[in-house]
Amino acid sequence: QVQLVESGGGLVQAGGSLRLSCAASGRTFSTFAMGWFRQAPGKERDFVAAIRWSGGSTYYADSVKGRFTISGDKNTVYLQMNSLKPEDTAVYVCAATITYYSGFYYTKEDRYNYWGQGTQVTVSS
Repeated sequence: QVQLVESGGGLVQAGGSLRLSCAASGRTFSTFAMGWFRQAPGKERDFVAAIRWSGGSTYYADSVKGRFTISGDKNTVYLQMNSLKPEDTAVYVCAATITYYSGFYYTKEDRYNYWGQGTQVTVSS
């Protein structure tokens, strides 16, 4: 089992920055990658970013490329969010997978085994 706890969310003005953290505990050595997803009110949960431990490859949704950066290790993963927009408002959830895939599959929600509770990010215009 892997437990995930997110923190760092809050209210920020458009153009501002936030850094989210995801603290992992338990059998973290068994994870192959971790990712961030987000869910806005009334919408489906969407992929944001992922990092694969083997090789350190990172993956981003087109909507956040150039603005968000994922980093960290098996114990803590960060999501640095710059140039925030009102459309970034959502609950951000951290996820971990214990299965090795080729990179593309880490953008898929159903490839993750463990999920945190989420942290709210609100961007005002």
